[in-house]
Amino acid sequence: MTQNVSRKTITEFVITGFDTFEKPMAVGIAIFVVYMLVMLANFANICFIMLDKRLHQPMYLFICNLAVVDMLYCTSSCPTMISVLVVGYKTISYAPCVLQMFAFGLGFVMELYTISIMAFDRLIAIVNPLRYHSILTNSRSVLLTFLLWILGSATMAVVPVTVLPLPFCYSSLKFMFCDYGSVVRATCVDPNPYFDLMLIISSFLLFGTFTLICGSYCWIVGVVVKMASNGGKQKVFHTCFSHLIVVICYYGPSFIITVLTRVGVVLTLEERHGLRLGTILGPSLVNPFIYCFRTKEIRSKILKMASKVKRAE
Repeated sequence: MTQNVSRKTITEFVITGFDTFEKPMAVGIAIFVVYMLVMLANFANICFIMLDKRLHQPMYLFICNLAVVDMLYCTSSCPTMISVLVVGYKTISYAPCVLQMFAFGLGFVMELYTISIMAFDRLIAIVNPLRYHSILTNSRSVLLTFLLWILGSATMAVVPVTVLPLPFCYSSLKFMFCDYGSVVRATCVDPNPYFDLMLIISSFLLFGTFTLICGSYCWIVGVVVKMASNGGKQKVFHTCFSHLIVVICYYGPSFIITVLTRVGVVLTLEERHGLRLGTILGPSLVNPFIYCFRTKEIRSKILKMASKVKRAE
């Protein structure tokens, strides 16, 4: 259904999601600091894994991929928010806006896929430890990661495919960056069918991958219960603990937003933006530190580097 508003030839959008914020500069600086920490921590994780041949194993390849995904997820949104809040530059051209929508959606999907495949990795390592390295080789892990990126890109192709043909009536986006919902609202068509489509896709991905992860851990619990050794049980807990924290940090805020939206809870603009920022920056900041301090090999490498620096002084 087309709205009774004159159509316009839109070449750029104005981002107005932060217009009601009382202290935009403070918020922008806070986002900038967290964003830089995310980028540095994840880049450091990638370097540690790439430069140490002992870490060229499936689990660390997946950790490396998660770091790349975290960097993509934050970079697809944070620079625009920082530009709006700190610099005061609120406009974004049409083509970069569409690209940003796609990249943000791809980051969301790849977070789900990567966390899920890491659960599968832990499942094989615990259920069939003797055959782990023969089942999940480095080449298979790389191929699996490559296929996940193709699948993620194909999934998010719905974003440009559904938006590009639409006529636009408004140039302002009432969100923090070029989000699918805010761009569709700027068109001349009834946005509800498009909202429903994205709700179906995101809910299927969110709950589908979470079900797979829960299934993997149920299987793991079944194996642990049958173990006679307490040492074996503790080793399994240590192996899965880092991944469980990542799952909670990512799925927790996402589920909260989904549930609050479906039950009709009315949130202020600041509260909605705060929750959304939490889903973007929270897991991306926590993930590298979890794997740095909870993974023995990476932690040992960091301590060795720190001791070398201390000796040099």
